[in-house]
Amino acid sequence: MKNILVIFTFLMVTGCAVQSASPVQTIPDNQVVVVKSNEENGNSEGEAAKVDGRSSLPDLGAAPELTTEVWLNTPSPLRLQQLNGKVVLLEMWTYGCINCRNVIPSLKEWHTRYAGDGLVIIGNHFPEFAQERDLQNLKDAVKNLGIEYAVTQDNDGVTWQAYNNRFWPSLYLIDKKGHIRYTHIGEGQYQETERAIQELLVEE
Repeated sequence: MKNILVIFTFLMVTGCAVQSASPVQTIPDNQVVVVKSNEENGNSEGEAAKVDGRSSLPDLGAAPELTTEVWLNTPSPLRLQQLNGKVVLLEMWTYGCINCRNVIPSLKEWHTRYAGDGLVIIGNHFPEFAQERDLQNLKDAVKNLGIEYAVTQDNDGVTWQAYNNRFWPSLYLIDKKGHIRYTHIGEGQYQETERAIQELLVEE
């Protein structure tokens, strides 16, 4: 019982959990991955762990396609098939979640730093409360938060459910071939996530 309370407290501090009434399923265990740092893998600082030109990050399978139609900060809807050759960071978020807001500065920094190298960040906005479903409210939040990367409105939870997601925020790193290679739930582990981005960007 004590262990369960510790895990629940951790998730509430680092990420917002969906209420049990949510129709979405629990994230499969094999999609929650902790990636060792380069130092732990025996590599020097900044050296990507690679085998035969590939990152040591595990392959978690093909990422579900994006099918939402309402997008901000992009002239047309983005589709993973069209983003082959790019590294995609897909974030499940909602603007009213404080944990999501705390992650945004890192996402903005990575967008600035790596977009020119082939990183595409997409914020999949799945609302928690009724007011977050309003498109104008979402537009205002994106503007006020200074978000310049692509954001899509997922009011019906189509993408959220396709990824079997249950928590805000959750990050999915998708490689150049459209496979999920890294996931993280909640705040924190920013250096680890950035290393994973770097590895996938240089992966052959």
